[in-house]
Amino acid sequence: MYTLGISCYYHDSAACLSKEGKIIGALQEERFSRIKNDDRFPVDAITTLLKEYNVRPEDIDLVVYYEKPFLTFERLLETFHATWPAGFKSFLKVMPLWVKEKIFLKSIIKEELEELGLTSFELLFPEHHHSHLASAFYPSPYEEAAILTLDGVGEWKTLCLGKGKESNISLFAHQDFPHSLGLFYSGFTAFCGFAVNRGEYKLMGLAPYAKAYPELVLKYKTLIKDNLIHIQRDGSFTLNLKYFKVESAYDLIANKEWESLFSLKRLPLGDVLTKDHAALALACQEVTEEVILSLAQTLKEKTGCQNLCLSGGVALNSVANGRLSRSGLFDTIFIQPAAGDAGSALGASLIGEHLYRKSPRTLEKGQDSMKGSLLGNSYDMDDIQKALENFDLSHCRVSSLSKKEVFQQACEDLACDKILGWFRGKMEFGPRALGSRSILANPANLENQQRVNLKVKKREGFRPFAPALIKEDHEKLFGQVQGSPYMQFVQILREEMMKDEVQTASYRDLPDFIKNQLGRSRSPLAAITHVDQSCRLQLVDPVYQKDFYQLISQWKKKSGWGVLLNTSFNIRGEPIVESPRDALNCFFNTEIDVLYLENIRIEKSLS
Repeated sequence: MYTLGISCYYHDSAACLSKEGKIIGALQEERFSRIKNDDRFPVDAITTLLKEYNVRPEDIDLVVYYEKPFLTFERLLETFHATWPAGFKSFLKVMPLWVKEKIFLKSIIKEELEELGLTSFELLFPEHHHSHLASAFYPSPYEEAAILTLDGVGEWKTLCLGKGKESNISLFAHQDFPHSLGLFYSGFTAFCGFAVNRGEYKLMGLAPYAKAYPELVLKYKTLIKDNLIHIQRDGSFTLNLKYFKVESAYDLIANKEWESLFSLKRLPLGDVLTKDHAALALACQEVTEEVILSLAQTLKEKTGCQNLCLSGGVALNSVANGRLSRSGLFDTIFIQPAAGDAGSALGASLIGEHLYRKSPRTLEKGQDSMKGSLLGNSYDMDDIQKALENFDLSHCRVSSLSKKEVFQQACEDLACDKILGWFRGKMEFGPRALGSRSILANPANLENQQRVNLKVKKREGFRPFAPALIKEDHEKLFGQVQGSPYMQFVQILREEMMKDEVQTASYRDLPDFIKNQLGRSRSPLAAITHVDQSCRLQLVDPVYQKDFYQLISQWKKKSGWGVLLNTSFNIRGEPIVESPRDALNCFFNTEIDVLYLENIRIEKSLS
């Protein structure tokens, strides 16, 4: 019998199937609805999982929802009461939804599942952070490890320190709302003109542009630590609630107080960035890293473990992860690829397996059980041909290739600086495209950084791209630092790799402080090297990502570098493509030059 894990009704809903302690598959609902971070019940994700893995609804006898809704309701009521009347507007918005629907969540979930054919199952509700802890530890390659979870809030908790051993997870410290590192970081995200829960990675990408202004960064960092957050030696902290609107369903920060403190105006969404806001972003990033390092030090002292597991939305801060890995506190670190709430569906499913069914964990030496995060569905050539019939291909060159020819031709295209849409194999689970639903480009050409940002992704031109690389080039480029197949660590390109000559490119529609740094690079892989010589690297797994590994290996023979620019196959504001139809829509509505759908190559005509 199978276990089904579910997360939904807040953001980024997902479903995961497991059996006998092993992950079978996992999918996010947004890929099907085409609504970014969709929070609806994951009907399509569940339906597709059952079809993809040949599971009948009656084969599922255990369903695990990722949190306890009544604890969340309790927190909301107590927060509104404690902050009355400031939270009255939010109370009027939130409470009707709870009274009408969410308070009856157990019945609603059962009804949804019965509609899908599940008729005889037990329904469990672990705590939110227990699901995070489970998603971090159970798939890890460790028999024993320290565990750290960090997010905005789940029920009451905002962070947890724990330990995993065999199939058991113990929690020995936690921190409660409203003192939240996720809330702290999201406050700066909002102040700098980005959307909360969607723009935190933009803030992280903006921060390095301020390294040219250390005195300004120090000024803001001092103001933050003196006024917004008080950090204890063990990593615990308190927020100054004068600056945070914890009762609000509309905004996180007290605008007037922030603007007065920093002598700086809050940026509206999408407004022109300034070096002051970049400096504020870097100051926030450095304070966040300080908290995480202190918590990790406490974990090491308490557990004595050599391995660390991370999960929760804050665990997607790959810059902090890179610094943590270079600190040497732990020998190795495993971070759940879907570290946010989508991954909690996977954690919930594994709680059902290991704690309810008592299924033992089975470890493969040095290998996690996430299968390269390729836990989704795939499409065969018949599906692709049917999708092609719905598009006008008269202005395209379409060819069917052998598998060997696909890799050869793709490398030829990359050598000609063509941008590729790459759709192959099972879809990735989590926020990163890892070589199945990817956009690829030559990383050596600095101009590709802007071409992919502006003409393909249709997003902010300051944002960096990740290198996907094979092991042969990892140490050469980055030294003996930890890599990850899931783009979880930002590491620094070795100074010995930097060239004397400078590659330049012209940039439009960017502030001068960004343009002057972005338009000059000494890196041999300029399109994937950020302005501070950092890279969010993906160390491609030759076991689970065989085809992507083969492509990069072939590219190394042609270019000398086993590295490609890899970014998610989507445009700004949309989820990663799920189907051949999604891929074709993205291809025809952007300046992607060539689309590879499995063994079909489609190139736009130059005429």
